[in-house]
Amino acid sequence: MGDMTNSDFYSKNQRNEANHAGEFGCTLQELRSLMELRGTEAVVKIKETYGETEGLCRHLKTSPTEGCGTATGGAEDEGEAEAGWIEGAAILLSVICVVLVTAFNDWSKEKQFRGLQSRIEQEQKFTVVRGGQVIQIPVAEIVVGDIAQVKYGDLLPADGIFIQGNDLKIDESSLTGESDQVRKSVDKDPMLLSGTHVMEGSGRMLVTAVGVNSQTGIIFTLLGAGGEEEEKKDKKGREKESKMQDGNMENSQNKAKQQDGAAAMEMQPLKSAEGGEGDDKDKKKSNMHKKEKSVLQGKLTKLAVQIGKAGLVMSAITVIILVLYFAIDTFVVNKKQWLPECTPVYVQYFVKFFIIGVTVLVVAVPEGLPLAVTISLAYSVKKMMKDNNLVRHLDACETMGNATAICSDKTGTLTTNRMTVVQAYVGDVHYKEIPDPDSVPTKTLDLLVNAIAINSAYTTKILPPEKEGGLPRQVGNKTECGLLGFVLDLKQDYEPVRNLMPEEKLYKVYTFNSVRKSMSTVIKMPDGSFRMYSKGASEIVLKKCSRILNAAGEPRIFRPRDRDEMVKKVIEPMACDGLRTICVAFRDFNSSPEPDWDNENDILSDLTCICVVGIEDPVRPEVPEAIRKCQRAGITVRMVTGDNINTARAIAIKCGIIHPGEDFLCLEGKEFNRRIRNEKGEIEQERIDKIWPKLRVLARSSPTDKHTLVKGIIDSTQVEQRQVVAVTGDGTNDGPALKKADVGFAMGIAGTDVAKEASDIILTDDNFSSIVKAVMWGRNVYDSISKFLQFQLTVNIVAVIVAFTGACITQDSPLKAVQMLWVNLIMDTFASLALATEPPTEALLLRKPYGRNKPLISRTMMKNILGHAVYQLTLIFTLLFVGEKMFKIDSGRNAPLHSPPSEHYTIIFNTFVMMQLFNEINARKIHGERNVFDGIFRNPIFCTIVLGTFAIQIVIVQFGGKPFSCSPLQLDQWMWCVFIGLGELVWGQVIATIPTSRLKFLKEAGRLTEKEEVPEEELNEDVEEIDHAERELRRGQILWFRGLNRIQTQIRVVKAFRSSLYEGLEKPESRTSIHNFMTHPEFRIEDSQPHIPLIDDTDLEEDPALKKNSSPPSSLNKNNSAIDSGINLTTDTSKSATSSSPGSPIHSLETSL
Repeated sequence: MGDMTNSDFYSKNQRNEANHAGEFGCTLQELRSLMELRGTEAVVKIKETYGETEGLCRHLKTSPTEGCGTATGGAEDEGEAEAGWIEGAAILLSVICVVLVTAFNDWSKEKQFRGLQSRIEQEQKFTVVRGGQVIQIPVAEIVVGDIAQVKYGDLLPADGIFIQGNDLKIDESSLTGESDQVRKSVDKDPMLLSGTHVMEGSGRMLVTAVGVNSQTGIIFTLLGAGGEEEEKKDKKGREKESKMQDGNMENSQNKAKQQDGAAAMEMQPLKSAEGGEGDDKDKKKSNMHKKEKSVLQGKLTKLAVQIGKAGLVMSAITVIILVLYFAIDTFVVNKKQWLPECTPVYVQYFVKFFIIGVTVLVVAVPEGLPLAVTISLAYSVKKMMKDNNLVRHLDACETMGNATAICSDKTGTLTTNRMTVVQAYVGDVHYKEIPDPDSVPTKTLDLLVNAIAINSAYTTKILPPEKEGGLPRQVGNKTECGLLGFVLDLKQDYEPVRNLMPEEKLYKVYTFNSVRKSMSTVIKMPDGSFRMYSKGASEIVLKKCSRILNAAGEPRIFRPRDRDEMVKKVIEPMACDGLRTICVAFRDFNSSPEPDWDNENDILSDLTCICVVGIEDPVRPEVPEAIRKCQRAGITVRMVTGDNINTARAIAIKCGIIHPGEDFLCLEGKEFNRRIRNEKGEIEQERIDKIWPKLRVLARSSPTDKHTLVKGIIDSTQVEQRQVVAVTGDGTNDGPALKKADVGFAMGIAGTDVAKEASDIILTDDNFSSIVKAVMWGRNVYDSISKFLQFQLTVNIVAVIVAFTGACITQDSPLKAVQMLWVNLIMDTFASLALATEPPTEALLLRKPYGRNKPLISRTMMKNILGHAVYQLTLIFTLLFVGEKMFKIDSGRNAPLHSPPSEHYTIIFNTFVMMQLFNEINARKIHGERNVFDGIFRNPIFCTIVLGTFAIQIVIVQFGGKPFSCSPLQLDQWMWCVFIGLGELVWGQVIATIPTSRLKFLKEAGRLTEKEEVPEEELNEDVEEIDHAERELRRGQILWFRGLNRIQTQIRVVKAFRSSLYEGLEKPESRTSIHNFMTHPEFRIEDSQPHIPLIDDTDLEEDPALKKNSSPPSSLNKNNSAIDSGINLTTDTSKSATSSSPGSPIHSLETSL
């Protein structure tokens, strides 16, 4: 997607560069060759050719401080024979409808997605200096000669030369594959390359190559040439295909996503050994996983096959009975001879019988079903867009209705992703909220404002809100933004301080890194002495403090015992509230002798503490309510975060994910890994099964941990229902988990392109409560389909029985073929539109998820279907056999072959349609509710369709004539038809009174067994899906597939063998290993369920006899107030053979026969 836009601006830049080569003091070729040099070679080359970096700046018509000169940005009465075409046309029309609706839906979805994507791409900006002003411009508008400001967390959008800055360290692994960070300096290695990450420090760079001429662009153009072959070769350690790579694989801190086609070629190295699995395994797994049918698809396929079989049997019986009756009546009873001249007449009779048989079959099969599903999903997707859910894969919407677990990210999803100071300890007082500026000593306030304003990156700012009433925008490092926000809350301003002390005047800067855990800035005072401001993690900075400012703003001695007391009384209570504590301090130095600035240990000691603040990322106000709704709806919410365990637990309590006194687990990534791995370090499903049911918070977790957890929950056979897991994520590192999950939610604002590419639904407002809306819509889709089925099957049962009985008794179906089509296609299509567009209600969130095993047609629905069928059949047969006496009209029974339409049969047709119309209103409720009109006016489509169908019916009856086999009716006949139809509503109330529990004989239909997943061999070979029910119908095809499979498997084995020769030995669990292509059960079983005693290292030694059914003693979890009680595990060895995992041999096509 991005390939397009990138190549566009590449070509644009190329043209520009061609035009300007003459004006500049160096050519494109010279710059390209310069950028290919590294380290000292580059320094020498710059010195020899241009004199210094200033010389190069002059050649490029720019200035190291002022930047480029201008701050501009880029820019749809006949006989039976003549009417014969109608049936074909009607069928064709319905098929066209289904295809067009689906196609249009996919197109509009793609368009929305592209719109969102381009909007996001335009929002990616980078800071440059132009005309002496620091401005942010879209990355596509960066030109050669720009002076760009780079800082920690940035993804470099172009190549350039480092001209000024401090402690700059770059992660060049995306280009070189080396994981060590490279230190950049003006005199040793000044070359900065696009697509690399700034890991530490900040500075300025002179842009020397953009677009296709940058290092990444060069690789990108190579890829463009051999893209397809590359993709095949890239089977191993490449995590993202080049399509995703136009994205930014950026550092999660860098939320102001800088990106460009330049980052296109970022490849991520293979996961660390601790991660265990190579990415290509993840990739293959995730592809396989996505092929599994969604719950609804599986149930519908199964139901459709069952209905199809029944219809086929009925139509065959109809034809056989008609032919036998005619033959016996004509040739045996009336003893007629078969004369050659009579042959055409007899043939016509047989053709008529055959048509009646086909009519029965057509009526039996619910063609409206695929349309109902499509319309329901399409409608939901459109409406979900309004609820900030951009659905990328249609079935994700319906899967979400069955979700049983949500693994949510913390930052930005549950919280606002805006750091805010909420508590402070200043002048010996612990303030639980922001103090009043007057209560803080002036001296202290002054020092505090200076310390925060100067000792933070100057790129960090707080800008006014974009929209009226919005929150001020935070630009740069989130924690520093929180501190600057604190300054503003104290009614002070940091801008004047920065203007007095511009960035160039800073004497020395010790930037923040993971070792120091603090940042310090040294400035020269007017009297020549030095002052250093320092800030960092409170436990580290306080250890280096020997004084603290008291209530009067004067320093007093701060002894170790004072520090311990402060930790107990101030820092620990803050940490328990989930706050990150930061200490701000300063130190004065004499001008002579000048301190040895490189001796960090001496410099960073003997500090004076100004204040300690507690910063938190506040929980979004709507999240606790949304999580409560999820829990009420039977969905477990788990938080998976990279933050520390205390913060995570505090946020989880605030959100309502965990409630004090409950039996739950909060684990750190390390502890989680220790518990789920055996002595060899391999992950075991049984061990995961012990943990996940109680796990609520996973802190300090790596992306691999998130993927492992999601996979563990999905593959678990411990609960009878297979868990349906949704995952939210925003970073590149969440990609594997998003892909593995049943439904992946990516963040639209903060999410990276890779996360969006891997997801099924994009939350355009990054808000957790939108997920609850998705659950509601998903359940609504499921219920809409059930409502439609309840209506459709009543029509089908009645129509089939009427056609069948009528044909057998009167030699002719009372409902003609075209009338059947009107009922079946047009009415069902309209009904699917009417019932599929019911808006969801909050009541949907009051029930548990249906799960895979719950049948599509429940007992209550079966009661409704059969009850209404009885009413309709009774009335239709009454009209068929005594109707002519009731209405005093001619009988339509036993009419000759080409007789005109009769009033009698028209009344039957009309009554039948009226009953369906009123039954459509009954079908709105499927759980036995009494008030079927509840909320009917909230759905204008439904009302329009019911009235519209009624109007068309009047036209068909009064003016349909020969094509529709109708004869116009009188007003009183019409009244009777409508009256009988209205009886449906009364009858519905009678049915609702009968308790379903008494009707034990009622069967449910459309139940999905666990085996509905697509077998692994099939996935490996990409053979079309064959589902369990279809399999019975296709024995012959299976033998054919089996042969095909064997051949394809052997080809795969050979390929795998070859690739492993070329690619060196792989890990045994890697997907390309040969065992996976073996179809021998012993490999399969060991693959899917290792037989390893269920003893956790934390548990006590148990008696071997108890291993089978172990209930480990409760051991107190050191991370948690709650008790980690062992879960009763009964793992039956027989289960492993028939486990539902796609790997089990039972499901493989090879062995199913």
